[in-house]
Amino acid sequence: MGGKPGIARVFDRLGNQGTKLYLGFALEQIRKLKEREAPREKAISELIELYDELIESAEKRAAWDPVPTCTHVHFVVGDSFAGSLKVALNQLNWSGTHKVITLSENYAIGPIRGLDLYEGWKARWDWFQDHITEACEVCDDPEEDYNQLLEQVNKIPEQAKVIIWTSRNACEQTGMLHAIRLLSGRSNSLVLYDACAICEELDNRPDAAISYRHSGEIPSDKLQAALVRMKDNSCLRDADRTRLEREWQTISKQSGTLRIWRDGAVAEVPDNYYDMYLLGKLDKLRPASDHGYLKTARLIGEAMGYCEQFIGDAYFEYRVRQLIYDGILEIKGVPSSMRRYSVGRKKIT
Repeated sequence: MGGKPGIARVFDRLGNQGTKLYLGFALEQIRKLKEREAPREKAISELIELYDELIESAEKRAAWDPVPTCTHVHFVVGDSFAGSLKVALNQLNWSGTHKVITLSENYAIGPIRGLDLYEGWKARWDWFQDHITEACEVCDDPEEDYNQLLEQVNKIPEQAKVIIWTSRNACEQTGMLHAIRLLSGRSNSLVLYDACAICEELDNRPDAAISYRHSGEIPSDKLQAALVRMKDNSCLRDADRTRLEREWQTISKQSGTLRIWRDGAVAEVPDNYYDMYLLGKLDKLRPASDHGYLKTARLIGEAMGYCEQFIGDAYFEYRVRQLIYDGILEIKGVPSSMRRYSVGRKKIT
């Protein structure tokens, strides 16, 4: 107990695609050894480095999995917020009893229809592969990703209090509802906390105010203060849990791929909701030089900076590419990343 994870478990976590990649690399080093294509010491060193990398990755992930002795389990939406929260828990010396489950999804975008089942999860993954350029870097095996999340939920001990962090944006509110659904039928007491609201209340003064769009913007030292303010007597009532589960059932039947936070609720809007907004920013920013072309990264940075919603740069770039496909914008450069190409209004001839 508490030792290094076994090789079998490491490969279970990697999934089929990840296993093939690492196995292919290992076999290539063995071939070089056998055929003496490379110095023996170099090939052996690279194999050892591969082993250490796999074990270290598994250990880091396992360190934050729920364990039988933990007293609190935190559900957070987004890797950035999860990282800051883990740092805050470490600094408070709470990491032994407080564990974190990270919902890495950007729930503001992409389909969530039928996300309760693997088929819905896979359909969402397919959409990201087809429309979001960074999707391939995030997860290469949706089944392994889905099963891992369910495994983490199943590890939550009965005595642990579950804290679901959310905030005033479509991403975290939808993620909160998904967490409620994942916990359906479990007897754990649940608490909802709005990290942005708590930190704003702690920091704001009559002469200075700060406003966060999402929890990932909050630094770890601010989260420490929010954690200390947690009250263990503010659990969700059964009626509230039932209401939130019904909200999830309603929203997960929708077929759209874009959600915003409006009038205190998650609202589904058309895919092209921000197209005119992006075109307006382009018309404002495009330079007289370079024939009116503007770097896509500059356009998206401006769009994100002035957008009241938390959407993410990946969706804005998807819509820029769609405007190119639709013949509204022209492209100059290679669209392998937003920094490598520019866009301009298509010239009418």
